[in-house]
Amino acid sequence: NSEIITSSELKSEFSHHDPAVARINNGSFGSCPASIIAAQRRHQLLFLRQPDYFVTYTLKPSILQSRRIIQALINSGDVDEISIVDNATTAAAIVLQQTAWRFFANDFHPGDAVVLLHYAYGAVKKSVEAYISRAGGHILEVHLPFPLKSNSEIISEFRKALQLGKSTGRRIRLAVIDHITSMPSVVIPVKELVTICRDEGVDRVFIDGAHAIGNVEIDVKDIGADFYTSNLYKWFFCPPSAAFLHCNTSDKLQDLHHPVVSHEYGNGLAMESSWIGTRDYSAQLVLPDVMNFVSRFQGGIEGIMQRNHGNVVEMANMLAEAWGTELGAPPEMCSSMAMVGLPARLRVESNSDALNLRKHLREGFDIEVKIYYRAPVEGEVDPVITGYVRISHQVYNVAGDYYRLRDAVKQLIGEGFECSL
Repeated sequence: NSEIITSSELKSEFSHHDPAVARINNGSFGSCPASIIAAQRRHQLLFLRQPDYFVTYTLKPSILQSRRIIQALINSGDVDEISIVDNATTAAAIVLQQTAWRFFANDFHPGDAVVLLHYAYGAVKKSVEAYISRAGGHILEVHLPFPLKSNSEIISEFRKALQLGKSTGRRIRLAVIDHITSMPSVVIPVKELVTICRDEGVDRVFIDGAHAIGNVEIDVKDIGADFYTSNLYKWFFCPPSAAFLHCNTSDKLQDLHHPVVSHEYGNGLAMESSWIGTRDYSAQLVLPDVMNFVSRFQGGIEGIMQRNHGNVVEMANMLAEAWGTELGAPPEMCSSMAMVGLPARLRVESNSDALNLRKHLREGFDIEVKIYYRAPVEGEVDPVITGYVRISHQVYNVAGDYYRLRDAVKQLIGEGFECSL
């Protein structure tokens, strides 16, 4: 058993961070501790020292060990259900490529649909366009309100979208559902939506849990989707790039292939993914070291998740109170990320305003945080909150990071700053 990590050791693990920056955007790229970077370097040097030996004897057993760790973390029934890939975008390509092939083979018919959330990640939306639209499939988007008050709003909009698809005679072949949406960030009731999909005759369900592992509990048996992916580098301390794709074992899911075809083609997705040509696989091999790292925190990864959630909610409430605004979703719908309304006086009135404000906070105040623009809906009266910050909390964050953001926004208001200026 490792000893509990001290505050000075924790500081040292993240000493490579720029000390001048309030880094409250862990959600985008995650962060890798120094001890894991060192472990990754050992794997890289082992490969460079004797590449033939490493590839022949070390690589596959090491990847298998990582797959076993993931299997236990997400309660999968079989290690063969776990493939390690670069990131959730690669996992989406694997699932969508298979769906596109079904269109080309005439198993699916032109106009059959794929349903996804309007808040789906931009890269996944592009992937759906590239694979499904080009194959003749129809895309159904579920429009969700924001701010959100409860899960029932999500469930009712999702039902409506499926019924609309059915009422136009479309067969829904695949549902793509985020576990935690990126922007705006909300935890989605995935288990309930999977049940609705089963009841409504949706062929397959793919959960995009890009932000999930290390952030919320994942139990793939309980969720019951056909496919589940999550990035290991966002909230689980791995270096980029490593992610997993879980595929429920069944006959209809056998024809899954990695988009990069190499020597393992035809030996099952897990084997295909374990060798896609000569490249750096070290990010996929550090899982044993990550497990050792998280074991040094009270309560392990579960303890980390609980504290991150509690801290982000506390800081989000502090910001909302200081700015006279509100959270974008109730605390139980927040993960280790939360949406906080910005004062209407900043006049965030477009996506480019959001980007410019983010740039201004980065360059003028050394604050790294994501900004979301929410278009006003019909009937809303001024002034209405159209700008939100998405704050993250990870183990390296301190309260001062969020106070700096609070004070920067107050300063901008005091100076009469408006995004349009």
